[in-house]
Amino acid sequence: MLSKKTKYGIKALTYLAKQENKIPVQIATIAKSENISLKFLESILLTLRKNGFLGSKKGKGGGSYLLKEPSEIEMTAIMRILEGPISMVPCVSLNFYEKCDDCPDENACAVHNLMLQVRDSTLQIFRNTTLADLTINKS
Repeated sequence: MLSKKTKYGIKALTYLAKQENKIPVQIATIAKSENISLKFLESILLTLRKNGFLGSKKGKGGGSYLLKEPSEIEMTAIMRILEGPISMVPCVSLNFYEKCDDCPDENACAVHNLMLQVRDSTLQIFRNTTLADLTINKS
């Protein structure tokens, strides 16, 4: 299940992606528009800023803004920063691999083989979706 941190992070990034000319937006404006707790959003945006997705400007006209074009920000990067591993079990993770304690042979494990397919399908969607794709209204 997607965490609220990731859900709210994607909503905030999408809000910023819709801004013209990367104009900084105050966190309170995003929080109100997207119905997110201000304190929680501050923490999420700090994580995104520390990982190179956002810049911030202080003072009048200040706020947060995207450092890259929305079309350059893949969902895989956002998911890994906010959510952690994309795979549902550690034995199929590309970046956070761990052998399962209860599994003597991954190649013969039905769960492992199923989760490889789930991981690959999920990665295909995340790799082929950018922040720009999320700003398009699909009816």
